[in-house]
Amino acid sequence: ILDTDHIQLDKVRISKELTDKVIMITGAAGSIGSEIARQCIRFKPKKLILLDQAESPLYDIENELKKLYPINVVIADVCNKSRMEKVFRYFHPEYIFHAAAYKHVPMMEDNPYEAVSTNVFGTQIVADLAVKHKVKKFVFVSTDKAVNPTNIMGASKRIAEIYVQSLNEKLGLDHENHTRFVTTRFGNVLGSNGSVIPIFKRQIEDGGPVTVTHPEIT
Repeated sequence: ILDTDHIQLDKVRISKELTDKVIMITGAAGSIGSEIARQCIRFKPKKLILLDQAESPLYDIENELKKLYPINVVIADVCNKSRMEKVFRYFHPEYIFHAAAYKHVPMMEDNPYEAVSTNVFGTQIVADLAVKHKVKKFVFVSTDKAVNPTNIMGASKRIAEIYVQSLNEKLGLDHENHTRFVTTRFGNVLGSNGSVIPIFKRQIEDGGPVTVTHPEIT
């Protein structure tokens, strides 16, 4: 059990925002995106669109949630502008939770092009379309590794943060009623896809050793 305080959500306020609204979650098959989807269902949205490019995990979350609430599942790459344009035109989302991203630090060090392509340009595409299609609120899911980044993944997420924050400021100067951009940073999510907990658990069950990604890690 972690010795941390639990955050109490203002359910009344959230309900006023999300109930009977069209909500789209990108990266919906991931650990954070899928949990956002589970939470959104509680507030009975008009439509819940789960978008991801990962076919198998998206199929899994679809089978889990469709028993609880009607959902719309879309396989799409946020970097494909024409495809995302069609998704926006078809569903007309009012709220977007943008969780689609590459998050593995060592893998992104070896594949920096993909980190920048998805984390930066994918975010830019979805954010620009949100403005074009008059989305009410855009919640950008970022990472604590964007704080004074020391790796490609963190740097790519920080660039994306700066873009959506700057876009929000510019829109605020031009119009009073505009798409609102909010950034939230997640730290390491225990048990999430690719986190150390399930990896350590498997290694301990196999008798060790437990591996780390850098020799100076404690």
